[in-house]
Amino acid sequence: MTTLAPPPAPSREDGPRHRAAPPADGAGSGLAARARHLFTGAPDDPRWARPALWAILVLATALYAWNLSSITGNTFYDAAVYSGTRSWKAFFFGALDAGSFITVDKPPFALWVMGLSARVFGYGTWQLMLPMVAVGVGSVALLHRLVKRDFGPVAATIAALALTLTPITVAITRDTNPDPVLVFLMLLGAAALLKAVRTGRLLPLVWSGVAIGFAFNTKMMQAYVVLPAFFLVYLWAANASLGRRIRNLAVGTVALVVSSAWWMVVVDLIPASSRPYIGGSTDNTVWDLVIGYNGFGRIFGASSSVGSQGNGASFGGEAGLYRLFNEIMGGQISWLIPFAAIALVAGLVLRGRAPRTDARRAALLLWGGWFVFHYLTFALAEGTFHPYYVTAMAPGVAALAGAGGVMLYQAFREGPAAKWSWVLPAAIAASAVWAVVLLQRVSGSGTLYTVAEIVVAALGALSVLGLLAGRFTRRHRLMGVAALAAVVALLAGPAAYSVSAATSSTNGTNPTAGPSTGGGMGGGQRPSGDGGPGGTTGDTNSSGSTASGSTGVPPSGTAPSGSGSGTESAESGTDTSRTGGGGGMGGGSQVSSAMITYLKKHQDGATWLVAVATDQTASSIILESGQPVISMGGWSGSDNAMTLAKLKSLVKSGKLRYIVVGDSGQGSSNTEISTWVKKHGTAVSDYSGLYRLDASDVG
Repeated sequence: MTTLAPPPAPSREDGPRHRAAPPADGAGSGLAARARHLFTGAPDDPRWARPALWAILVLATALYAWNLSSITGNTFYDAAVYSGTRSWKAFFFGALDAGSFITVDKPPFALWVMGLSARVFGYGTWQLMLPMVAVGVGSVALLHRLVKRDFGPVAATIAALALTLTPITVAITRDTNPDPVLVFLMLLGAAALLKAVRTGRLLPLVWSGVAIGFAFNTKMMQAYVVLPAFFLVYLWAANASLGRRIRNLAVGTVALVVSSAWWMVVVDLIPASSRPYIGGSTDNTVWDLVIGYNGFGRIFGASSSVGSQGNGASFGGEAGLYRLFNEIMGGQISWLIPFAAIALVAGLVLRGRAPRTDARRAALLLWGGWFVFHYLTFALAEGTFHPYYVTAMAPGVAALAGAGGVMLYQAFREGPAAKWSWVLPAAIAASAVWAVVLLQRVSGSGTLYTVAEIVVAALGALSVLGLLAGRFTRRHRLMGVAALAAVVALLAGPAAYSVSAATSSTNGTNPTAGPSTGGGMGGGQRPSGDGGPGGTTGDTNSSGSTASGSTGVPPSGTAPSGSGSGTESAESGTDTSRTGGGGGMGGGSQVSSAMITYLKKHQDGATWLVAVATDQTASSIILESGQPVISMGGWSGSDNAMTLAKLKSLVKSGKLRYIVVGDSGQGSSNTEISTWVKKHGTAVSDYSGLYRLDASDVG
């Protein structure tokens, strides 16, 4: 099993590998040869390399797409995608509703990707999941390519397998949150950056900035976490003079800014009266959303750019360096972190005397920076933090596990015994012991985890002993077998969690993998909005059913017109269909399917079926009814999207006839609206909190 170490090649040490030259007669060139190499790999690759990649891609596809019918997705984003299929205006702005009253609290690129799929193939579960599975598998293939170029097929195979089996990556890729798209775009940026470093050319650096710009338009400031590593790696290692490096970085930065800001600038230049309210902002601008709620608010716990303190939602546990190892986060991402950290430090030491432009060291710096900057950001963030955010860190950990692991193995076999004989066994032992700790946390949760724990403990110990025995007896085959056993041992725990994520239903709004291991607020209510994650997948009515829990095609059609006067009565007339009162504009109100049926029947040509307090309620009604619904307060109910003047205007024009209000206010504007609606509207007797308003009610 000596193939665990890359075959010796002069070009491997000093730079990227190159394909063998085609035969002089051209027999190995052309379209046929390219097609053959797609399945068999480069001529100088080991025979097992390309079949192994295809097997990993098949595994990734199976994990991400298994039993698609069980995937409910995030109803918040699902509703926005559906609305985008009904209106190009809603599509462009990323509006929650087809009437474009309010946007989701993220930029719309991921919604565009899913929306185009839904427009081509129709709206439904697999249509929304198709792009997510594609970018998830694409990320695995792209990471394999990037690691293989600098560290060979063994390192690339380990890295691709580690990314595939990262539990939180499996969980989030089986969802409609934007994170899989974010990761793919960031990897595209990394690919272009490494090419710019190797060649010293400007154009790849420009494309890297464009890729990160599109990532910004997927999840805003989170896309910029990798930028310090990108800038430092290019400035240090690019194959160009210092002046040229600085000039190229300046041009690349311009490309980054333009590709990041174009949508924001366009939206903010459009008069507020001609576009939706920007959900999550305090002043109805995308800029405020960028620097506040989706920017510094995530790091420092402020809910907006003006510095008001947010809830600091602790879905992943308290902020601190230990956060990613705690009972909530540990099983999601931390399995290979001890190994990756040791491999990073050792790898940089091994490349310490290499030239400035050394491709291997540049790649190590990139993946190490990717890992370190993400770790510090996620561990120390005081604002809203969800476990699935850390999927963005997974490529860095996986790349270090593959690349660093192979470098450690080479040093272990060939380096001086006193200096390197302990590093690889120590790295394996550290991650194996930590994996046992993680699996002990879920002991009793099922046979799958018990088997994984036995595999980790047994193979981990045998691999360390085998490596040491092989090293000091110079038996390379024994070392190879031991190294393979180490790979199996360190991936057994993540594999168990990943299989669990793929074969069981997950919370579409705050997905995690594996069994529950403790606190946080992952599956329950959530405070200030985060584009949907953290709440329930549908609003439960009084009979226990949900307004919407799937991404199936919502019913369409126009409800027959008709209205009553005085106190209206719903035709169902049953107590079980009533809803409970809640916050000032219906916060906490539960909307039943019976109420939705009533509203559709009495919509009377209005643009919006009803106005409710929050995005959660609105998105569920949109998916069940197929009609636009106004969310007056955004995700948390605190957005100033609806004012009394705006409400009166909508009612007077006939665009809105029904509103749900509660018994107590959630802010002065909400209280003002609630008081006015109760005074001038007509209560629908069978649905608590539901009022009808007609043009005649507006003075």
